[in-house]
Amino acid sequence: MTYGSTEELPGPVRNHLPPHAQEIYLEAYNNAFAEYADPKKRRGNASREDVSRRVAWAAVKKVYEKDQNTGEWKQKKR
Repeated sequence: MTYGSTEELPGPVRNHLPPHAQEIYLEAYNNAFAEYADPKKRRGNASREDVSRRVAWAAVKKVYEKDQNTGEWKQKKR
């Protein structure tokens, strides 16, 4: 299942990530969902959804990091 908008994202993603990070998550998830449709492209017995979630979080973490003091997600300084 892909997401049509950020409003459809899971609660933890919507409630904790800033809007831009949500957009990154959505795009990465949807792309991974399409790319890993073939089970042969996935490692082990991972489901299509699990792989897509991992890819989406990895994409978010390239641009954002969780502040150790506040727990808020903030864009990394370049």
